[in-house]
Amino acid sequence: MQQYLDLLNKILTEGTDKSDRTGVGTRSLFGYQMRFDLQKGFPMLTTKRLPFRLIKTELLWFIHGDTNIRYLLEHNNHIWDEWAFEKWVKSSDYHGPDMTDFGIRSTQDEAFNAVYQEQKQQFCERILNDQAFAKRYGELGDVYGKQWRHWETRDGKEIDQLSLLIDQLKNTPDSRRMILSAWNPEDIPNMALPPCHTLSQYYVVDGKLSCQLYQRSGDVFLGVPFNIASYALLTHLLAREVGLEVGEFIHTFGDVHIYNNHFDQVREQLTRTPGELPTLEIADNGRSLFELESDDIQLRNYHPQKSIKAPVAV
Repeated sequence: MQQYLDLLNKILTEGTDKSDRTGVGTRSLFGYQMRFDLQKGFPMLTTKRLPFRLIKTELLWFIHGDTNIRYLLEHNNHIWDEWAFEKWVKSSDYHGPDMTDFGIRSTQDEAFNAVYQEQKQQFCERILNDQAFAKRYGELGDVYGKQWRHWETRDGKEIDQLSLLIDQLKNTPDSRRMILSAWNPEDIPNMALPPCHTLSQYYVVDGKLSCQLYQRSGDVFLGVPFNIASYALLTHLLAREVGLEVGEFIHTFGDVHIYNNHFDQVREQLTRTPGELPTLEIADNGRSLFELESDDIQLRNYHPQKSIKAPVAV
């Protein structure tokens, strides 16, 4: 994963300091590409520990077409909590402590952060235990799962892009139209967060499936390692579904950035040496892509260095 460390270093040394939506600020580059040969190992970061359980359950959530965090919470996955919680605390139904600018204040004020974490925990417990509350405040809008599996057409019908992609891979593998898109301009206002990984394209040659992802916005320290592993996993799952081997994962970026409050963590990570990549094991149990469960997907020989924590910009 030296490719990833090279990207971190390039942004840190050559990037431009910019303001951003979250108010935290970033150092940014525009236009960058990394390539990973999936035959040489699964591209899971080894210079810090990543929670593969969260990566695979989030991807299965997308694949199922789900847009409610309740599924994630049932699998102890909290990576989308902040966006649903923000919707709750900004609603007229919320009567707890003031959470104004909670995304920034929680990283700067220890006492406030304790209150924030307590309120968020109560919110998550209510999502799990109150179906009506979950339906209203656990929904993230028309995010990835909706676009992948239930893209709405102007005549009120739906397009299941993922099923169509599988059909193309099986029947027209030389097509240049094997695309999975999450960027639906009409639905952007109805999303908790507009898609960062916007479009992926698939390519078959010599019995191998490759994927190229276009990512409009990449939080390089926190988000991008997840994105690399997620789309590498999706490539493996699609290849398994249609009887192909894996080829390359190609990661192309628009605005790729490091948040200003991640600089120290990035510098620490750049002192570390990448280790051997792990391997992926998917159960041979006859289940289709849409039937797979988290336990069917395992990472083997993953020996990362210790975690490096950093705050999420919301």
